[in-house]
Amino acid sequence: MSQEVQATAASTRPRRAKGEVQVWLTAVGLSTGLIMIIGLLGLILWNGITVFWPKPVVEFALREADGKTTAVAGEVVKTRLRPADDGSAGKEEIQIFTGNKDAYGLAFRFIDGEAVTGRTEPRDLILAERMEYGDSLFYPIGLDLADGSRVEVADEKFDETFSQLVREAGERRREILHIEKKQIGRLNERIRSEEMAIRRLERSGGGDPAPHQAAIEAAQKEYEALAAEARRLRAEQESNILRYRLASGEERTQKLGDFVHYYRPNDLSWFGRLGVFSYHFFEFITGEPREANTEGGIFPAIFGTFVMTILMAVMVSPLGVIAAIYLREYAAQGLMVRIVRICVNNLAGVPSIVFGVFGLGFFVYGVGSFIDGGTKTPMPAVAWWLSGLAFIVNAVAAIVLAMNYGGSNPNLPKPNAVIRFLKPFTAVCAVLFGIATLVFNPYFDGFYSESLPTPTFGTGGILWASLTLALMTLPVVIVATEEALAAVPRGVREAALACGASKWQMIQRVVLPSALPGVMTGVILAMARGAGEVAPLMITGVVKLAPSLPIDLSAPFIHAERKFMHLGFHIYDLGFQSPDSEGAKPMVFATTLFLILLVVVMNLTAIRIRTQLKKKYQASAF
Repeated sequence: MSQEVQATAASTRPRRAKGEVQVWLTAVGLSTGLIMIIGLLGLILWNGITVFWPKPVVEFALREADGKTTAVAGEVVKTRLRPADDGSAGKEEIQIFTGNKDAYGLAFRFIDGEAVTGRTEPRDLILAERMEYGDSLFYPIGLDLADGSRVEVADEKFDETFSQLVREAGERRREILHIEKKQIGRLNERIRSEEMAIRRLERSGGGDPAPHQAAIEAAQKEYEALAAEARRLRAEQESNILRYRLASGEERTQKLGDFVHYYRPNDLSWFGRLGVFSYHFFEFITGEPREANTEGGIFPAIFGTFVMTILMAVMVSPLGVIAAIYLREYAAQGLMVRIVRICVNNLAGVPSIVFGVFGLGFFVYGVGSFIDGGTKTPMPAVAWWLSGLAFIVNAVAAIVLAMNYGGSNPNLPKPNAVIRFLKPFTAVCAVLFGIATLVFNPYFDGFYSESLPTPTFGTGGILWASLTLALMTLPVVIVATEEALAAVPRGVREAALACGASKWQMIQRVVLPSALPGVMTGVILAMARGAGEVAPLMITGVVKLAPSLPIDLSAPFIHAERKFMHLGFHIYDLGFQSPDSEGAKPMVFATTLFLILLVVVMNLTAIRIRTQLKKKYQASAF
């Protein structure tokens, strides 16, 4: 009887639903992905933020092999166990940042943990940021001033005098930079424009170059005056000297003009550390790089990445939307359209370096060289005029045939076989003759032929880099826009047509506004991919250090031909091309953090716009 009861209970027990294990596996997969993403972002955030926080400096007393005791000071970077040669327990090694690359040759070193006989954190030790050779750790001894007087460290006025002289040196440095980059830069542009004007006169064989020569001479006089002022300021930068002692006991001197900022890391309160953190953070996002990009800030890279991404989005959006509208709304859904869609989808999987090579060959060497100096193989004049006439005839014929036969208007007559052949034939001929007329123009010598052989647009620049990335992200926008157009309800379309709207009016005023949230989704995905690409940019315009920004206050304000810096390339350069790999590690994490933040900010802005559009147009189910 008991066995029957147990069998009945077992039969009535609820069974595990089919597929429950697979559901749990999907949850495990999602959790694993989230943990990996959060871990990666947490690692970048922690290592990127702690770069700016001031760390204590430890002075180690070391026992050498001969029994003598030496001292070395530095920030503790990490501690590790070095395996012994005989396989026994490893020995402790401490990696420290010693700075003073000009004195020690390297800014980092390992010390044997067993050789450490003492550790202290001296409060009078100074950490100073310098223009060259990185940071310096030292004990100040005194100041040798320009007037011949001395201020020793025991003097109560030493700190005030030292701080004031460093501030004055910073102001002079900014003034020198303004003179050399702004004022002298504008003079160089004036001189270059006058020289180009003289070249144009020489090529045309007429005109008097004397006014241009006079303008060049006047600009050169201004240049000499500005250069003399810059030399005077540089001499003042070298007039005051700091005497200091390293932890090893060596005494050295340093011009105060080489110092950027200093503080005593072991004598800071919590609010003092917060102030140093804020200073480092602000300087990093607003300053310019130096010391092979391992020191200074990343503002040119932030600005270049932002401008390049915005230009790319502005270029790819109309092209992608127009192509998607034609493929979805107008093109006959046949074999040709299916082939085009397959090609678009395959383009999304092409390696980015391939797009970079195409951009270099087509945009830089093709279009850019044509803009600079015109065509290298012009047509004969008669052939060019005939080509232009053929372009006009075929363009007019294509427009007339398109407006009077077939199309979306049922009132137009249906085309016969001849018309069906002539419509695409005349359109293709118009495109081919138009390109030939433009490219092989014998009357066009380029816009910058006077500056050749130095190229203007015939070399890498932010315009060509943006166009290359726009071409690379075009499939993303096309596919997203097509899906958004297809998601607009059929009833909305029919209602617009029933009210008397033409097909184009229906697309323009009903379908496209309803699909805009989906279009913005494609643009967001394109921006996210384009902002982080590096390989195409390396051969189409990005550089290690750009002398000027692509947008500034000098006419014409937007300089599409200029090279630019990019955060992604900056990370690559620091991580793999830096002469000091250990010193570049903190900069790699900090730059990566700001690249992620920049992409997030731009995407959030686009998502905000998409949300507003979705609230305004509720017809789409996308």
